Amino acid sequence: MEITCYRDSEISRESRYLPAVTYNLAITLLARCATGHLFVPIRSMQYLAILDAEEFVFVDGERKCWIDIAWCHFQSQGRTALDQPVAYDAIYYREDQAIIMARLQREFPAALQVLAKKTVLEGPARIIKFPPLRS
Repeated sequence: MEITCYRDSEISRESRYLPAVTYNLAITLLARCATGHLFVPIRSMQYLAILDAEEFVFVDGERKCWIDIAWCHFQSQGRTALDQPVAYDAIYYREDQAIIMARLQREFPAALQVLAKKTVLEGPARIIKFPPLRS
């Protein structure tokens, strides 16, 4: 699947935190995609989230190929544990997106869960051994 998306001029930007459960699931699902892009339909909002290694963008079903909000500059390396939230920047390309952003914070994790339940895991699991901590 190929989608071309466009951006208007940036209206505003803010720093936010994404819960660890949401970030970890998104990255796990993205890692399973051979294309490097994950399409997550958020049916309850008629939005499509498009995820890649750099950012998560959100496209309204009515505006089709225009990005409304982008989440980028994820700072996962700043965490000391996998259950800590991840800092990121939210960029708004339309006015008055606070209500949409609040809904995305609720609906995006649910859409990821739906997608995860549909995903078929193929092949054996791989266990990564970490060296013991030295004191």
